[in-house]
Amino acid sequence: MEYLGFIGGFLTTAGFIPQVIKCYRTKSVDDVSLVQPAVLLCGMILWLFYGFYRQDYSIILANFFSMSFNLALIALKLRYRHRA
Repeated sequence: MEYLGFIGGFLTTAGFIPQVIKCYRTKSVDDVSLVQPAVLLCGMILWLFYGFYRQDYSIILANFFSMSFNLALIALKLRYRHRA
């Protein structure tokens, strides 16, 4: 079951990578909502605390890396939001 947690965490984390890469390469974030990654980030923070509470490394790692990519997406949105 632990392997399923790591695989699930990897797949959900990897889902952020194409969006971050696209935004970085194109410098276009017009179609990216700021609210969606902000809400997800709040949920990921709670999951991270829960992972520490449960001492579940698959939850901790998945949410740590997901938070990193989500923060990158938020940073790109804030940096490039006024480009035309």
